[in-house]
Amino acid sequence: MCCFLTLFMLLGPRVAGIFWWIAQPIRWVGALGAFNSWIWPVLGLVFLPFTTLMYVAVAPGGTTSWDWLWIGLAVFADIASYTGGGYGNRNRIPGYSGTKPPL
Repeated sequence: MCCFLTLFMLLGPRVAGIFWWIAQPIRWVGALGAFNSWIWPVLGLVFLPFTTLMYVAVAPGGTTSWDWLWIGLAVFADIASYTGGGYGNRNRIPGYSGTKPPL
């Protein structure tokens, strides 16, 4: 079950972004889209998939104050997806002095 959840967190937003890009290419790249070039959404889907999806969702209408809140939450989700495995397996990392609290 843990491997399934990890695979879903790794591939889920990337696959969703690819399908969304195929379904609505104008929303992603172009004069009315969120990006001017195709390279930025590709890099975004590889490195920051949640942030890229949220930016595409809010950017075409123009970003206002509440839109930046949603983008910030997506950045937090990306950071959490990258750092969650290291924190959960901190006892297995050689040289790391962190101890797990007793249950």
